Amino acid sequence: MSDAISAAVAGSFLLDHPYYRAWQDGSLTTADIRSYAGQYRHFEQVLPEALAAVADSLEAGPARRLVDENLADERSRPTSHVELFEQFAASVKATVEPPTAATRQLVQLYRDGAEAGPVEGLAVIAAYETQASEIARTKAEALRDHHGLGEDGTRFWDVHADMEQSHAAWTHDALSQLAASPEVVRPWVARSAKAWWGFLDDRLADMAAARC
Repeated sequence: MSDAISAAVAGSFLLDHPYYRAWQDGSLTTADIRSYAGQYRHFEQVLPEALAAVADSLEAGPARRLVDENLADERSRPTSHVELFEQFAASVKATVEPPTAATRQLVQLYRDGAEAGPVEGLAVIAAYETQASEIARTKAEALRDHHGLGEDGTRFWDVHADMEQSHAAWTHDALSQLAASPEVVRPWVARSAKAWWGFLDDRLADMAAARC
């Protein structure tokens, strides 16, 4: 299953995106990150919703337990990740913003995957989780090194740097427990990877517009 997910993500690895490269090398301004936070918030709010929908669609058993563990982390370890994200957002003075078209597309895909079935929902989630630990680690480092954020500002990303490898493994294991077909998994992973790339394209365009 890991091979199928990796193949579907190939060519859309998010740390290769120019926006994340700019984040890592310190080219983003605090205003850029503030705008990013205003959009990322919508994803962070939909993730536990999608996990809960997937869990509810599963019968008791190993796959359900794995998804429930992932959801429990989102809701309470070390506290609600939505609350942790709001600490980060507050540290860059992000305001509540309506979602852009790219953000709406990303959020809707998570809902569509969960509605289509547990395999589809987990495939959508896996596309980002597979990459999320390293993404979170590099974000936290850049926020400290280039923007001077303290513990409250980076805690959300530090937690995910430590936790997302387990989440990715749990999602892969759940798909295996469900005997998911790679032919079903790959297109949903690819759609998710494409939506995430589009989300970053949107952030890059917003950054360019701010420079004009």
